[in-house]
Amino acid sequence: MGRPDHHLQEKPIKTTLTPKQIALYRQQGFIVIEDFLSPAELETWREAVDESVTQRGRRKLAGRQDLQSGDSFYDRVFTQRINLWMDHPVMRRLMLDPGIGKLAADLEGVDGIRIWHDQTLIKEAWANPTAWHLDNPYWSFSSPHAISIWVALDDVTYENGCLYFLPGSHREGRFESCGIGENMAEIFKVYPEWAERRAVAAPMKAGSCSFHNGLTAHGAGPNMTPGRRRAMTCAYMPDGSTFNGQKNVLPEDYLGKLKPGDVLDWDEQNPLIYHRSKPCVSA
Repeated sequence: MGRPDHHLQEKPIKTTLTPKQIALYRQQGFIVIEDFLSPAELETWREAVDESVTQRGRRKLAGRQDLQSGDSFYDRVFTQRINLWMDHPVMRRLMLDPGIGKLAADLEGVDGIRIWHDQTLIKEAWANPTAWHLDNPYWSFSSPHAISIWVALDDVTYENGCLYFLPGSHREGRFESCGIGENMAEIFKVYPEWAERRAVAAPMKAGSCSFHNGLTAHGAGPNMTPGRRRAMTCAYMPDGSTFNGQKNVLPEDYLGKLKPGDVLDWDEQNPLIYHRSKPCVSA
């Protein structure tokens, strides 16, 4: 069979949420959306991710030759390739979909959404667990409305490394980084009050997704199977967010032009993919 045409019209992704879903997200800091992708869309996403990861090789970040994957504990947590939208045309189309931006904006109650960075989080066979952590403290902006999507490209189970969340932690999380390493429970040294809480597991069928707030504590189990667990994710920044002084994924030439407090609105780095009243970047 020949390779499918990515430009064929496909059923749109789910872009409408109920008031109950939005309220649940804001209460617990995450939500799972079943059957987010149609079967045809799922195959498009799988093929684009596999192709772009192969094309990237060992380079983790677009535009950087020095960041290479190796055999550290962290490299054995997952295969992580960042900003695939920058160097693969189909990934660009998928990641810049305004429908996903609308979902993120609706969940967080903001007017506009920019891409912070996309990334694959592929747990290879027998991969290490992902320690409990918060996302936004790593990034170059600090916002209570930072949000990420996590799309399951394979069935995600308790055995192969599904996500776990601490409900409500987004209302208490702070912007200082508490690290992520080999110790699964390191975060509880910073947030001891969370250590007695019950985590919520989020197994998903392939094609489903979750959204979570940038201050929601989450982690993932190890992959205890001989197969891969593929996930494609993207972190989003509310339009109007400002630079907090941290480099994270920003390139050196852009970083040199910024000072804390500057608005991060350069579309070549952080494209505006959805706004209720402004024109946005076209995929």
